[in-house]
Amino acid sequence: MTDTQLDFLRALSRQFPTIGAASTEIINLEAILNLPKGTEHFLTDVHGENEQFLHVLKNGSGTIRTKIDEEFGNTLSDREKRGLATLIYYPREKMELVLADEEDPGDWYKVTLFRLVAIVRRVAGKYTRSKVRKALPREFAYVIEELITEKAEISDKEAYYHEIVYTIIRLDRAQEFIVALCELVQRLVIDHLHIVGDIYDRGPGPHIIMDAICRYHSVDIQWGNHDIVWMGAAAGSEACICNVIRMAARYGHLGTIEEGYGINLIPLAKLAMELYPDEVNNSAFAIRYDEDYDVRDLALDMRMHKAVTILQFKAEGKILRRHPEYGMDDRLLLDKIDAEGKRVCIDGVWHALRDAELPTLDAADPYAYTAAEALCMKRLVTAFRRSDKLQRHVRFLYTNGSLYKTCNSNLLYHGCVPMDEDGSFQSFVIDGTAYRGRALYDALEYYARKAYFENHDEALRRRGLDLIWYIWCGPCSPVFGKNRMTTFERYFVEDKATHREQKNAYYRLCNEERIVDGILAEFGLGGREHAHIVNGHVPVEQKKGESPVKCGGKLLVIDGGFSKAYHTKTGIAGYTLVANSHGMRLVQHEFFESTEEAIRSEKDILSDSQFIETYTKRRLVEETDTGKELQIQIAQLEQLLQCYRDGVIIEQE
Repeated sequence: MTDTQLDFLRALSRQFPTIGAASTEIINLEAILNLPKGTEHFLTDVHGENEQFLHVLKNGSGTIRTKIDEEFGNTLSDREKRGLATLIYYPREKMELVLADEEDPGDWYKVTLFRLVAIVRRVAGKYTRSKVRKALPREFAYVIEELITEKAEISDKEAYYHEIVYTIIRLDRAQEFIVALCELVQRLVIDHLHIVGDIYDRGPGPHIIMDAICRYHSVDIQWGNHDIVWMGAAAGSEACICNVIRMAARYGHLGTIEEGYGINLIPLAKLAMELYPDEVNNSAFAIRYDEDYDVRDLALDMRMHKAVTILQFKAEGKILRRHPEYGMDDRLLLDKIDAEGKRVCIDGVWHALRDAELPTLDAADPYAYTAAEALCMKRLVTAFRRSDKLQRHVRFLYTNGSLYKTCNSNLLYHGCVPMDEDGSFQSFVIDGTAYRGRALYDALEYYARKAYFENHDEALRRRGLDLIWYIWCGPCSPVFGKNRMTTFERYFVEDKATHREQKNAYYRLCNEERIVDGILAEFGLGGREHAHIVNGHVPVEQKKGESPVKCGGKLLVIDGGFSKAYHTKTGIAGYTLVANSHGMRLVQHEFFESTEEAIRSEKDILSDSQFIETYTKRRLVEETDTGKELQIQIAQLEQLLQCYRDGVIIEQE
């Protein structure tokens, strides 16, 4: 045994100072290894759709309804099961509706409490008592533990449990107790949540989603391109800030920035009113609003939309002129504008401009801010960096997120592994070094973190800020996955041929087993029997017959159009993936009308479910990544035991 190993064991002995303490911990860990693995829940591309996201989170993509079916079988009607499931999802709201029509609330409380206790017992059964105890709500922890724990020493168990329930009702604590039980079921039914990117943009409530994720008991996030651009905005990237505001304006959700994050957009509003007084009939900067949008804001929002779009092209141009190595010179288009001819040259072809009113463009340097634009941009950067809520959410993304993750033989990433047409990994040069495959992911993540956290080396922070924008839209970015982002063309050019964005070769090759096996090997999962890639980013067009299951089940693309903006394209409202001790199940979701409708009609949003993989025997904790860590801890504790027995380390009684 080396001195380093002995030093480690001496440090471990402070936590387990006796043979008895070390032995007890080994027994506890061995017991955990032989429990069924926890249920993992995978979601992606939620794009600000907070009501649907929260519903899917509450119902565990049908997992709670499955537990109800398992527990009650045919003893409850389908209507009773739907009512119980809805109560578990929305306990306060559902109770208010039920009790308004209930003639005997006491009887309803009694029946409901016993049913909920039965469900809690079932979902808690796969965990250690210690883990369940930690999940219990503090106010009712002792009572819940009594109700769900088998009491062998009590002869009349039924009377014992009934007396507890009657006392809860008599003391007028039934409603709060029901809420506690329902939230406990939600907490226990899913052991871990994976968000495979794109929490932000398009929908109205990414800040609400982030609040829920920050409160969640166990979660990791693989950053999507729409998360990255918000992270860059929080770090102070001018180009990212402009992109974030432009997309919020385009979808009629500037309120997300102003009310959701408390970011003052008055400087942009003033600039827009001064520069673009008449944009009401400008279709290029139309707002795609829904029924909740206040049309009184339309004229101002269109002006702001145009103002921030021009600011974006200028900010991006500054980055591209600093970094010709990005290979994105085709995105430098402001200097290709012929203002007098009202046209622009793209890829050597002249196109008429849909909107030629560009008062802030200086022909000598079209990427330079005017004095008013520079002042506005400075104030916007300050506002984004001083938003406490945004900074809290982005810090959570950094702390609990990454560009990719391997977990329990699954490789999770949002977009793609950039490839050339022959299937080899595409390389990208940063500071003279070429990166590809996993190394590219690692290098880009390093700079994304430097953009936000670097406080000493300003040049390094600036490189990070520029690269975090590149991750958002660069042709070799693993979370973008296209050759170009044709934002300028979509606003200013009628010819839709200029709008095309070619997907990376990855998307044409990912059904080939050699390609998927090569990716798994690159990320350390080569040769694993049950290895999968879980992918988001590109919506699966189910209505055209496209399948989310690719390469014989090795690649699962679970973006089914969670965002309303994609519903007409995909024909569904998203996929989610559930992996438990029995196998992996892909869940297809119907369109979600509203939380109110889900509560009133007791309608869930699941439409189909298919097993991707079914295990021949139930998978245990020992077969998971957590199990491997526990086995290492057991081996270390056994070494400590041997040291105690050999007298190398002395017990501390």
